[in-house]
Amino acid sequence: MNDREFCQHLDIEVKILRIWVEQRWLMPREAEAGWSFEAADLARARLIQDLTGPMGVNDEGVDVAMGLLDQIHGLRGRLAVLMGAIRAQEPDVQRLILSKVDDD
Repeated sequence: MNDREFCQHLDIEVKILRIWVEQRWLMPREAEAGWSFEAADLARARLIQDLTGPMGVNDEGVDVAMGLLDQIHGLRGRLAVLMGAIRAQEPDVQRLILSKVDDD
């Protein structure tokens, strides 16, 4: 969706959207006609609305929250790669690795 549609979904002004992009809380893809947003961007923007609205979180707090969210997303991706590598091993090796994880 484009920036106008995105703002309509969130009931925000384009000015607010620009601020969020400048803060790097949202990172839309560049398209020929401007920015392009996906469903994940919409979910992220709704979180920003919750943080800055009812929760009363200031800009620095939103920076921290969005940074942590990005770290979690990155870690989930790395974990998926790791699990794929474990699944590619022989069953005995898989059991050994998983037994070490279960020991913690």
